[in-house]
Amino acid sequence: MGIKRFKNYIGEGRFPTWSKVIVGGIVMRIRNLERQISSENDNDKKLKLIGKQNVLLSYISGIGVAVNSNDSKLMGKIKSGAMGLGIGNKRK
Repeated sequence: MGIKRFKNYIGEGRFPTWSKVIVGGIVMRIRNLERQISSENDNDKKLKLIGKQNVLLSYISGIGVAVNSNDSKLMGKIKSGAMGLGIGNKRK
């Protein structure tokens, strides 16, 4: 099983499109942080990068909980929080 194309990923499943786009953006950021962590020699900088990575992972978990519980209030909070990270919107 290989990596799915973004077009196929967006079109499948029952999850809202905004959640797929935001999770896709977060995953790309996590991968970028992973590369930075592995190339960094300073342990303090590594810890800061790991902290950033953990924040992004928490958003993915929150999106999963919000979408699976069908809690529109929670979905709105998670969506606006992720949008504040600059994921899924055009402004940074």
